[in-house]
Amino acid sequence: MKAFTALITRELRLSIRTGGDVLTLVLFFVMIGVVVPFAVGPDRALLGRLAPGVVWIAAFLSMLLGLDRLFRADHEDGTLILLRHADLPFSAVVAAKVMAHWIVSAVPLIVASPLLAVMLALDGAAFWRVVLSLLVGTPALAALGAIGAAVTVSIRRGGLIAPVLILPLAVPVLIFGVGAISTGPGPDLSGSALLFLAAISLITLALSPFAAALAISSGED
Repeated sequence: MKAFTALITRELRLSIRTGGDVLTLVLFFVMIGVVVPFAVGPDRALLGRLAPGVVWIAAFLSMLLGLDRLFRADHEDGTLILLRHADLPFSAVVAAKVMAHWIVSAVPLIVASPLLAVMLALDGAAFWRVVLSLLVGTPALAALGAIGAAVTVSIRRGGLIAPVLILPLAVPVLIFGVGAISTGPGPDLSGSALLFLAAISLITLALSPFAAALAISSGED
């Protein structure tokens, strides 16, 4: 457990040293909320209907920005080879990296979500649904991103390929993430959508460390 915690701490320290990357993610997330009202006009009702989809698209695209750094730097300097032969199972190493990636990439977006909620004319109840859906669903995006980054880590300019691989897998997360916020006419299904979103996150978090570790090991051999 100490080795696992130490690895998470290492990843967080490396991210803090390049703190501009976190700021870039947050600015990109917020800028989408700034641009959309100019594109669709000042109609608050229309903005409210579009807001759930805009929030999740902004979160997905923002998390993609830091994806290439998840494994590539360690691959290029040989750290991944050393970590494969460490006492800690390599799947646990990948799990630590995924957790650190979520803390660095998703938590700042959740903290910045009030700004996006104001720009998209969301009311108080919808705002809390936004925060809860991002808190429950972004771990799935981080886990799927780890798989894409692992598959392309040994490919030159693989950072351009990873988003293409991840997008089809992320569609269910986006669908249920939007459903957990939206409350349209008819029965309120946001609670059911949130449960499905939580299930997807749990399944992907459980499987992604093993899938990503296998992909990296196959690419290194």
